[in-house]
Amino acid sequence: MSKHNKQMNLNVFIMNAGHHEASWRYPGTEPHNITDIAYFKRIARIAEDAKFDSLFLADGLAVSKNIKHGAFVGLEPFTLLSALASVTEHIGLIGTVSTTYNEPFHVARKFASLDHISKGRAGWNIVTSGSEFEASNFSQDAHLEHHKRYERAREFLEVATGLWDSWEDDAVIIDREAGVFAEPGKVRAIEHAGDTFKVRGPLNIPRSPQGYPVLVQAGSSEDGKEFAAQYAEAIFTAQQTLKEAQQFYADVKARAARHGRNPDHLKILPGICAVIGATESEAKEKEQALNELTVPEYGLNQLSNMLGVDLFKYPLDGPLPELPNVSQINGNKSRFQLVADLARRDQLTIRQLIHRLAGGRGHRVFAGTAVQVADQLEEWFKQGGSDGFNVMPPYLPAGLEEFASQVVPELQRRGLFRTEYQERTLRGHFGLGRPLNQFSTAARLLEYEAK
Repeated sequence: MSKHNKQMNLNVFIMNAGHHEASWRYPGTEPHNITDIAYFKRIARIAEDAKFDSLFLADGLAVSKNIKHGAFVGLEPFTLLSALASVTEHIGLIGTVSTTYNEPFHVARKFASLDHISKGRAGWNIVTSGSEFEASNFSQDAHLEHHKRYERAREFLEVATGLWDSWEDDAVIIDREAGVFAEPGKVRAIEHAGDTFKVRGPLNIPRSPQGYPVLVQAGSSEDGKEFAAQYAEAIFTAQQTLKEAQQFYADVKARAARHGRNPDHLKILPGICAVIGATESEAKEKEQALNELTVPEYGLNQLSNMLGVDLFKYPLDGPLPELPNVSQINGNKSRFQLVADLARRDQLTIRQLIHRLAGGRGHRVFAGTAVQVADQLEEWFKQGGSDGFNVMPPYLPAGLEEFASQVVPELQRRGLFRTEYQERTLRGHFGLGRPLNQFSTAARLLEYEAK
C-alpha cells in the first residue's frame, strides 16, 4: 500500500492548562483543576470520541525556577493514566518515565500493571531527563553526562524487556485440582549483571496483553536518533519546516533499516500546536492574545535554561548573544540546536524568540482555520515528513475541542484519519505486532534458524 493510501496517527499531548506558556492566564482555561481527575477524564473522553490513537503525558522530576509564572507541574503519570484507563476503552495511554532517576524493576512492573489495567493500551515515553534540577532530588550532585545517560538507558531497557519476558504467555495455569497456579519452568529469573544494573528477576506480575508497552522516544540528538532507530516504535519530535521534517524522517527511517528493523514499525510524529480560528485573522488574533499574556521573566528563564546562557543580562529587543557549541550542552541537545537555528534563520530578537517558542517550546506553532491546519498536516504527511502528529493544544480544554470538532472531521473527509477504532490495543492502532517473548521456545527456534 502506498503512503498516500495510508492514514495518519494522531496522539494528543496533554499539558495541564495547555501548551502555550501563558495558557493558564487565557480565558476559559482551568489551571485550578490541574490536580483534579475529573478534568483529565473530560479531556481523555474528548480525545477518544475523536478517535485519537493515544494521549500522552510529559513528566519532570523537579520544580524549576519558573514556578512563580508557570503552571507546568502536576500529577504523576502512572497514577493519572491508571485512573484514565477506567473511563476509556480504546485510546492509548503513554507516560513519560526517566531511565536516569528510576530503577528498571519498578518501571517494568508499573508499565506491566498499566497494560493489564488498560487491557493493552500502555505506552512508555523513554527519556533520559534533560534538566540539571532533577539530579539534586535524587541524591546526585550533578546531572549524568549526556552520552552516559543514553548508555544507562540502553541497559535499562534491556533489563525492562527481560523482565516483561520473564513470564511466558501461558505460564499461568490455575489448575485448582492439582494445586498448580503457574508452571515454574515458564517463569524465569533473568539474572542480569551489567555495567549499571544487577537484577535477578523474574517480574512479580504475569506478561501483559501487549507483551511490552509501545516504546516511544523524544530525543533528536545523535544519541537520541540512534537510540530511537534501535528501540523506539514511535518518536515525538520537533521540526519547524517541512524540509527539516523530511530530513529527520529519512535519516531515522534509514537508521532503523540499518539495525535490521522494518522502518514502517517506527512512527514519526512531529509536534503541532494549532491555534484555530473561524478565519485566519481570528486565529492570528488568538495567537497574539496568548503571546501578550506571556511573562518575559518566565520566557527568559526557559530560554536561558535551554541555551545554557543567562539571557537576563541582554536587552529583550536585541539579538541573542554568542551561544555555546552544542557539544557543551548537557541537557536537551536537539532542542538547543533547533532554537539556535530558528533564531539565526529568522533573525529573531530575544523577545520574538520567546513568543515563537511560547506555544510549543520548539515544536511548530501554526495559526489558521481548521482547513488550513488540515492542509499543513496533509502536506507533511504526504511529502515524507511524518507518519502522523503529536497534537499539542495551546489551551485546554477548548483547544482540544476545536481540533477534535473541526480538524479531525476535515482529515476524515480527506480519508487521512480513521472514523472508527478498528483495534483495541495501542499496538493495534499503530500497526505494530506483539513482541515475541525472547525466552520462549519459538524465540529460541527463530534464533537457531537464523544461525
